[in-house]
Amino acid sequence: MKRYFTILLLMTSLSTLAQQPDTILLKTLLESHPELFSHVLNHPTHNEVQILYTQINWDENNVPHFTSYSYRLNANHYFYPASTVKLPTAIFALEKLNELKISGLMMKSTMKTDSSFAGESKKDKDTLAANGLPSVEQYVKEILLVSDNYAYNRLYEFVGRGEINDKLKKYNLSHTRIVNRLAVGDGGEAAKHTNAIDFYKGDKLIYHQPAQYDPRDYPMHLENMVIGKGYMDRNDKLVMQPFDFSNNNVYPIEDQQSVLKRLIFPEAYPEGQRFNLTPDQYKLIYKYMSMYPTESKHPTYSPPEYYPAYCKWLFYGGDSLAVAEPHIRIFDKIGDSYGFNIDNAYIVDFKNKVEFMLTVVAQSNDAQIYNTNKYEYKTVTLPFMKNLGQMIYQYELKRPKEHLPDLSKFKFSY
Repeated sequence: MKRYFTILLLMTSLSTLAQQPDTILLKTLLESHPELFSHVLNHPTHNEVQILYTQINWDENNVPHFTSYSYRLNANHYFYPASTVKLPTAIFALEKLNELKISGLMMKSTMKTDSSFAGESKKDKDTLAANGLPSVEQYVKEILLVSDNYAYNRLYEFVGRGEINDKLKKYNLSHTRIVNRLAVGDGGEAAKHTNAIDFYKGDKLIYHQPAQYDPRDYPMHLENMVIGKGYMDRNDKLVMQPFDFSNNNVYPIEDQQSVLKRLIFPEAYPEGQRFNLTPDQYKLIYKYMSMYPTESKHPTYSPPEYYPAYCKWLFYGGDSLAVAEPHIRIFDKIGDSYGFNIDNAYIVDFKNKVEFMLTVVAQSNDAQIYNTNKYEYKTVTLPFMKNLGQMIYQYELKRPKEHLPDLSKFKFSY
């Protein structure tokens, strides 16, 4: 009987996951603050903004229920996801360690990456690690703290392109594909090849993964994949033709928040649909998602290049002068490239027992010239994200809740 009751609760909770989000609330809130949002609301394309806001309500049985609200949400309208693809890849890397079931293979094991195909690079040291050696754990930290591209590339190679996309399908992330490394001009045949990797315990080899090849393609035909007036090519020459994203990663807002929801609230999913992570792996992700770079030791990130709000765009706008609220933590993964800013966040106020999920993309590229690194992040998209996060936070502060959340599992010593 108890098992039946538990299944019934999970089904009730999951039914809230599948509901179509309300489209009125966010529009009303945005329009009620023209002094903050008129630039985006009046822009011809609304700066390509898409928003998904999810309220979390707990019942008397401590089961979470979700109610979502959207603004211009459209999984068929492409935006470049940039570094946001690093979160599912990091999760899948930790899952793979568990699924290999090799004695002595752990997330702290030394991970040495070979070069197996044209354009690939070796990696057998990591100066940011306490012992100077790379590991899955170290790469996860670097991804979550400062969105390190090379850490992501190493985990992309460890999991392998084929397994990454099989995992996406397993978790019903049907609108997503991850097919490229980042910041190395990866694409075409090179992206299908991933490096040979060796794991060590001390000097002892405990696992050898041969170079992998994924023969599959993952075609997607979305609107907005060929856009703009021109772009800078690899030789920094201006090409006056639309920029083509049709062979790049795809990761829409709904799938991004789905990954975050499954990560933060595994109890809301049946066991077979939860990520295959250990309690220590969950804690690792939670801690470093919410940690400020300046709080970290090994890796160490120091001002002025790094600062608390470095990867905190919703609520803080990535402002180097922002003072972090001591009772608020943001568990998020950001991405920025080609004028797109994205943040996928779970925001917690421990003092006032407030929690909500907010995922947003906005673009700042009025010139419509891509690959220039000349975008209006600081004047358009980041202020928009800061104001949006703070507006929703103020709304949540006033929203009545019958049962307050227990947020203790998200508290860490940093």
